[in-house]
Amino acid sequence: MSDSTHICFVCLGNIVRSPLAESMFRHLAEQAGLGHKYEVDSAGTSGWHVGEEPDRRMRRVAAEHGFRYTGRSRQVTKRDFLEFDWIIAMDASNHADLSRLADSEAARLKIRLMREFDPQGSPNDPVPDPYYGGIDGFEEVFQIVERSCLGLLDALERGNI
Repeated sequence: MSDSTHICFVCLGNIVRSPLAESMFRHLAEQAGLGHKYEVDSAGTSGWHVGEEPDRRMRRVAAEHGFRYTGRSRQVTKRDFLEFDWIIAMDASNHADLSRLADSEAARLKIRLMREFDPQGSPNDPVPDPYYGGIDGFEEVFQIVERSCLGLLDALERGNI
């Protein structure tokens, strides 16, 4: 493993929340001149959307903010617990699924909730899944993910995680 910190963002299908978080964190780290310090990826706890691009509605909302990204969905594996220093879950259900997949206490300690790093949220708050709702939900998720990624980057840089 290199000297960089490896982070995997995880949601249910890896087409809305986690690919946005992956791309957002990478973008913010690069903007801060810290891109060389972080390797990021994303995955889903389910295999429903493996190989698919991120949700078009989320990409549209992101583009309205001047943020563009791509990617392909994949399902989280046990190997991810070996390859990543931190696994950031979008909600308690994802956290529980990841905890069941982890085969050691050390692996379970790598799992954190995204909203732990949101200055406007509570640590146990979910990043809501807007998949079955209207466009306003996608806007809300964009705002939450951006704040949380900024908070995560700050926590990592300060050594608070």
